[in-house]
Amino acid sequence: MVEQYPNNELARFSLGKALFDAGDVTSARVQFEAALARKPEWMVVQILIGKCDLASGDRASARRAFERGLKLAIEQHHEGPQAEMEELLRELGE
Repeated sequence: MVEQYPNNELARFSLGKALFDAGDVTSARVQFEAALARKPEWMVVQILIGKCDLASGDRASARRAFERGLKLAIEQHHEGPQAEMEELLRELGE
């Protein structure tokens, strides 16, 4: 689908999620970045980027991604993701 519609953020997200679920966080992050470039306020994608960074061992990048995810969760009134981001940020602070 990405080959057919390279500028479609949903196609990028779907591929990224499949790669993430398969454990290929480096390739998943590339797809999530492409999706986020087309739709910068996409909270779920922002959070998944942070999870890719965390899985890759890049705690500083994960923190930045989760901070942005938290900001988006608050702005968009998503309590579940907000709580998840607060918890992950607490864990990163330890």
